[in-house]
Amino acid sequence: MNNLLTPSNKLPLYGKRILVTAPRNYAYRLSEEIIKQGGLPVLMPTIETCYLSNYTKLDNALERISEFDWIIFTSRNGIIAFFQRMNDLDIPVSVLKNCHLSALGKDAESLLSFCGKVDLIPTESSPAGIVAELAKLPAIHQKKVLIPTPKVIGLLEPDVVPNLITDLQKLGIEVTRVSSYITQGLDKNIYSIELNLMRQGMIDIIAFSSTAEVESFLTMVNSQSDYEDCIIACFGPYTTANAQKLGMNVSIVSRDYSSFEGFAEAIAEFFTLSSSSHSALGDVG
Repeated sequence: MNNLLTPSNKLPLYGKRILVTAPRNYAYRLSEEIIKQGGLPVLMPTIETCYLSNYTKLDNALERISEFDWIIFTSRNGIIAFFQRMNDLDIPVSVLKNCHLSALGKDAESLLSFCGKVDLIPTESSPAGIVAELAKLPAIHQKKVLIPTPKVIGLLEPDVVPNLITDLQKLGIEVTRVSSYITQGLDKNIYSIELNLMRQGMIDIIAFSSTAEVESFLTMVNSQSDYEDCIIACFGPYTTANAQKLGMNVSIVSRDYSSFEGFAEAIAEFFTLSSSSHSALGDVG
């Protein structure tokens, strides 16, 4: 539904300021969905993704790409970086013709645009969803899998990729992990205005789309009191579980975590439900 001609004050997130911590190449997509719901995105990417400084390991994997039965992409950034490097090395996408490719949710559109094929989009849009689908395949224990992943710098690596590798190895799969891009934290000093808005109670919601964003955010604040008045929203159950482990009280979890549209809708639904429960209480009074 396109809400762009609906008066703002009729939309569920009217007047709500939502801090978006996603890296800038994701932030604009999430912000667009927030705006459609009437919200006011405040951009504060806590992490950024960038090119590798050393491509030796990725290049080695690309040179022997025909050895792999599957390539599993866990993020859109991984897809973009992987195919960009293939392009830099003049490797044609036809080398992937005998290889099965997997992507999560809307990332599959990106994969299709690069090579024209996607063999697996798991029903559950998560690494665990990929494992569940692969486990059903005959002779999967004889297969070789390549996973292009981020190299995490300056933060603890979230458990998502290590858990995926362990789960695949439990199926007997031979897993090769290779970094295809960098994820790193950003300097809190560039965000004095945004952090002050939050401390002054001017931010209503903080929207986290990954564990790395949560980790880096926590290095930017002085204490929980900086954000205690904000409602915490997380993109799916895995980011939620890790945010809770890091001590956050998560109020909004998107059930549809295959797209940012689903995330913005979950945030909107939270406020629609709270306003209707307030009005119901008013009716009782």
